[in-house]
Amino acid sequence: MERLTSPARLMIVSDLDHTMVDHHDPENLALLRFNSLWEHAYRHDSLLVFSTGRSPTLYKELRKEKPLLTPDVTIMSVGTEITYGNSMVPDLGWVDDLNHKWDLGVVKEETGKFSELTLQAETEQRPHKVSFYVDKSKAEEVIKELSQRLEKRGLDVKIIYSGGMDLDILPQGAGKGQALAYLLKKLKSEGKLPVNTLACGDSGNDAELFSIPDVYGVMVSNAQEELLKWHAENAKDNPKVIHAKERCAGGIIQAIGEFKLGPNLSPRDVSDFLECKVENANPGHEVVKFFLFYERWRRGEVENSEAYAASLKASCQPGGVFVHPSGAEKSLVDTIGELRKHHGDKQGKKFRVWVDQVLATETAPGTWMVKLDKWEQSGDERIGCTTTVKFTAKEGEGLVWEHVEQTWSEESKLKDDSSWII
Repeated sequence: MERLTSPARLMIVSDLDHTMVDHHDPENLALLRFNSLWEHAYRHDSLLVFSTGRSPTLYKELRKEKPLLTPDVTIMSVGTEITYGNSMVPDLGWVDDLNHKWDLGVVKEETGKFSELTLQAETEQRPHKVSFYVDKSKAEEVIKELSQRLEKRGLDVKIIYSGGMDLDILPQGAGKGQALAYLLKKLKSEGKLPVNTLACGDSGNDAELFSIPDVYGVMVSNAQEELLKWHAENAKDNPKVIHAKERCAGGIIQAIGEFKLGPNLSPRDVSDFLECKVENANPGHEVVKFFLFYERWRRGEVENSEAYAASLKASCQPGGVFVHPSGAEKSLVDTIGELRKHHGDKQGKKFRVWVDQVLATETAPGTWMVKLDKWEQSGDERIGCTTTVKFTAKEGEGLVWEHVEQTWSEESKLKDDSSWII
């Protein structure tokens, strides 16, 4: 969050499973639509927060399975863990808060007396969260008796039931809502309270997010019965909380538009990139637009025409250089020319391209350096590289690509460089 020197224009706080991520969408199209919108219009001045019931272990597994962006803040284990940035630095102040009237040993001792409770995987047991499965028909009775027992032992806990089977026991001060309230308080103390905050969810453990004052909320169209019931009983007259008509990330995009929080046209929804222009020079937009075009070109979804080839070459400085991740150098114009040979080579295949952490810096008037992570997925193979692009602004021509340099990410190393084009 330190990269922002002023309050974020928008902070999106989103659950992952069945909210940001649609597990019924094998091509991840809604998620990829959100990704391109965020990197194009919001990354530079806004904050992305993932708030998930997943433990760090399962969260990292999901990142390997799905094309998730890198968030600024990750709230995990149903609001019991808050971490920051790529390296996921823990918030120790939050840890101290959660230790109040909490004793993990006592919780384990008391829950062990309930045969109805089935312990979840070891990875899901955290310092401030104990997780079980329980049959829906027995959940209410178990929660009532367990709450009484723990209270008698001097603990102040919260029991959350979600998904029709998941039961989580947390400190009373924990939960997705309290974690969000803590984060907002922290940002306010730093003079960086976001201008607008949008909470997004689909299940019972997301309800708290919509109870935070002055926060907009969207329940995606596929929201579970437990969340809809909570809304009907607690927030049906709150105009700041809506039930979207679109699933998952599509519902988040819809809410951005309905609440007028900023642009909500994803570059993935633009059919002709020759017509895709912005009023002011925007390096982030140029990068997102190019790599979307690159994906469509290789999928054979755009015409192999002279107009596109000419437009791409015109956007490159004649002496511009492309440095391949292998270290080989060639001219940008020649690199674009070689794309002609690869038109449609991924047609009918599961091939997607996305960019992450697109951050631009104006190093001199009219000169921009943009850093980003670029990812390609072809079938089950995912490869990525860190990319640096130098743009110069030329009157009447907009932004011109002057230099592109790529290095393999630590997570992916190609055995055969020949399959990597740009």
